[in-house]
Amino acid sequence: MSDAFIICSGLSFSWPDDTPVFNDLSFTVGGGRTGLVAPNGAGKSTLLKLMAGELRPSAGGVAVEGVLGYLPQNLPLVGEPTVAEVLGIAPVIAALDAIESGDPSEEHFTTIGNDWDIEERTRAQLDRLGLADIGFDRRLGTLSGGQVVSLGLIAQLLKNPDVLLLDEPTNNLDLGARRRLYDVLGDWTGCLLVVSHDRALLDRMDRIAELDRGEVRFYGGDFTAYEEAVRAEQEAAERNVRSAEQELKREKREMQQARERAERRAGNAARNLKSAGLPRIFAGNMKRGAQESAGRAGQMHASRVSDAQARLDEAGWALRDDQKIALELPGTNVPAGRTVFLGERLRARGGLFVEPGLDLTVRGPERIALNGPNGAGKSTLLRLISGELEPDGGTTRRADGRVAYLSQRLDLLDVDRTVAENLAAFAPGMAAAERMNLLARFLFRGARAHLPVGVLSGGERLRATLACVLCAEPAPQLLLLDEPTNNLDLVSVAQLESALIAYQGAFVVVSHDERFLTEIGVERWLELSDGRLLETGGPTGE
Repeated sequence: MSDAFIICSGLSFSWPDDTPVFNDLSFTVGGGRTGLVAPNGAGKSTLLKLMAGELRPSAGGVAVEGVLGYLPQNLPLVGEPTVAEVLGIAPVIAALDAIESGDPSEEHFTTIGNDWDIEERTRAQLDRLGLADIGFDRRLGTLSGGQVVSLGLIAQLLKNPDVLLLDEPTNNLDLGARRRLYDVLGDWTGCLLVVSHDRALLDRMDRIAELDRGEVRFYGGDFTAYEEAVRAEQEAAERNVRSAEQELKREKREMQQARERAERRAGNAARNLKSAGLPRIFAGNMKRGAQESAGRAGQMHASRVSDAQARLDEAGWALRDDQKIALELPGTNVPAGRTVFLGERLRARGGLFVEPGLDLTVRGPERIALNGPNGAGKSTLLRLISGELEPDGGTTRRADGRVAYLSQRLDLLDVDRTVAENLAAFAPGMAAAERMNLLARFLFRGARAHLPVGVLSGGERLRATLACVLCAEPAPQLLLLDEPTNNLDLVSVAQLESALIAYQGAFVVVSHDERFLTEIGVERWLELSDGRLLETGGPTGE
C-alpha cells in the first residue's frame, strides 16, 4: 500500500459571515480507499477544498504527502475549451506536432519533457473510461455531463497522483460509466478519499470516514460494514439511554423519599422538644443539627441526581436522531391491470427515437426503472408520458387519475411560500391539523413546516415536494421521477425510499443508482438506447 497520506491538524474554518464549519478538526487519511460520508451541509466538499488548497483554513493546517489530484463536484458543462485543453495536454500535443512537422526548436523539447508517450497514455485512459471516440480537438460544450465528469477524472489521473480527492464522482454518470469508474478506482493503490452518496461505490472502499458533529470517525470495511457497525452502536446507545433514564428516575425518587423522611423527622423532633420542656438554647442546637444533617443528605442525593443526568446526557449524545419517514398512502392505490398510460409509436423532436417510434404501456401499480446512456432521451420520454411535452408523432392515452412529474430541478413548489402553504395549495380540502400531522411525518415538525421552500436544503425540498405530490387531491396514480437521488445525502435517499415504498400507485423512475432501485421494489426494467426502448430482465450496463 502507498505511503501517501493526508494530515489535518487543528483544522478550523468559517464562512465570511463567521458561520463556523469546522473547529479544531484533526485526523489522518492513509493509503487505500476511504469513503467520506456525512449529511448535506456538514462540510464534506468544503473539507476537500481545504485539502486541495482551494480554501484557506482560519486555523490549523493540511499536509499532503505526494502529488495531489482533485476532482470537484461542480465541473463546467459548457464552454469552448478543447478536450486536450481540459486534460492539460494541449501544449505537449502542439510541441509533438511541431517536431513531427520538422521544427526542432529547443522549447518544444522542453515542453514535452518526459511526456513523449502522452497521446498513448491519454488514449488508454479515454478508452478505459468509455471515451475512446472523443477527439482531442472536440469542444467541451459538445459533451454530455457524464462525459465531462469522466474527462475531469482522466485529467487528474494523467498527473499520476499519489493522493486523489473525488467529490461525488458518479454524478451524471450512466450505469456503464459508473462501472468503468468502479474498475478504475478498484485498481487504485495510492491514497484515495471519495465524497459520495453512491452506495455501490462506497461498498468498494477499504474504510468509511464519517464526519459528524465536528469530528471524523473511521470505520473499517465498506459501506455495508459501516451500516452494520452504526446499527450495533445505536442498539447499544438505546440500551444505555434506557438504563440511564431508569437510573435518573431511581435517584430522583430516592431524593424525594429522603426529603420526605427528613421533613417527617423534623416535624416529630419539634413536637418532642416542645413536650419535653427542654431549654430553648438546647432545643435550638438540636434543631440546627437536624437541619444540617438533612442538608448534607439532600446535597448527597442532589449530587447523585446530577451525576445520573450527566450519564443520561452522555448516553443521549451517542444516540442518532431517527430521520425515517413512516407513511401510509392508501389514496394512491391503483387496481392491478388498470392501464394508466398508453403510448404508441411515440416520436420526439430531432429524430431522438427511431422509426416507427416507441411503444410503452404502464399498467396497475407497476414499479418501472428507465435506464439508458446519457443523452438517450430518458428525460424527454418522461415529459411525453406526463403530457408536459407533445410528441412529434404517435398517440398517448392516460387514465383519469393524476400524473405527477418530479423533474431534476424540483421546481413544482412556490419557493416564496412556506411548506405548509404549499401543501394547502395542493390539498385544499385537507383540514389544517391534518396537514400539520402529515408534514410532521415528512419530518417538518413545528417551525420547520413554516419555513419558505426557497431556504430549504436539497433533501428538505425533495421531502416537501414529495409531501405535496403524494398527498395532493386527487392523489397521483402515476409518478414520474427523473434522477431523484442526485446530490442527496444518504439520509435523504433513505427518506425517499421510505416514501416510495409507501406509495401504492405506478411509477417510472430514471436513476443510475442500482441499490436505490432495488430498495424501492422495481419490478420492470426498461432500457432506452440508440432510439429504441427495450424490456430487460434487470439492470443493464457495460
